[in-house]
Amino acid sequence: MVYEKYIKENNYFSKKETIPNEDLIKSIIKTREDLENANKNFEFAEGELIDYYLYQIKATQSKYNYLIRKAKQTGLLVSMIDEMKIKGLDEAI
Repeated sequence: MVYEKYIKENNYFSKKETIPNEDLIKSIIKTREDLENANKNFEFAEGELIDYYLYQIKATQSKYNYLIRKAKQTGLLVSMIDEMKIKGLDEAI
């Protein structure tokens, strides 16, 4: 039992080392999807929901811009983020 627990923890740490900035990449992927959804919802919004979706788009765009700046500071490229999405990293979100 103890041995199995050690193996699981050990795999966790080795997995973290192979994907640098995994949390940042996941946040960027999720924020990009949230922005796309907000834009789609805005297209079909009526009445007071127009203001709501405009606010949501602006807020999500600000968050996305911040995350992209943060990624550039750490040396990540957009192509690296897209590659992680293709590998299925976004499924764990």
